[in-house]
Amino acid sequence: MNDIATLLNRDDTTVAVVGATDDPGKYGSVIYRDLKRKGYTVFPVNPKRDTVDGDQTYRSLDALPEKPTIVNIVVPPAATLNVLGKALELEMTNVWVQPGAESAEVMAYLTEHDFNYLANACIMVRSRLRAGL
Repeated sequence: MNDIATLLNRDDTTVAVVGATDDPGKYGSVIYRDLKRKGYTVFPVNPKRDTVDGDQTYRSLDALPEKPTIVNIVVPPAATLNVLGKALELEMTNVWVQPGAESAEVMAYLTEHDFNYLANACIMVRSRLRAGL
């Protein structure tokens, strides 16, 4: 297993942002735009939107055009559990759980199902190293 944060240093890393949105008051908006600005290939996942930042939105992980390197989760803990179930089914086990998306149940699920994960750390902060910011 690779350290999730080191995956951000690879040129071919892709990130699915589950909870991506155009609402500027939500981290799903800030994170999506930040990763895009830094040059990552980013897939917005949100069942309630057609687009995010002008990009086609995918309703769920199984609708993505390719398997992402990292599934970044920016939704409430109850929804995070559902996302993790789908990710496990699709063998997408590199998971980044943003602060606020975790709970005791989420952490237990990650551990019980052998996810390669990082939780309680912001992907925007860690990705600054790659971007040289």
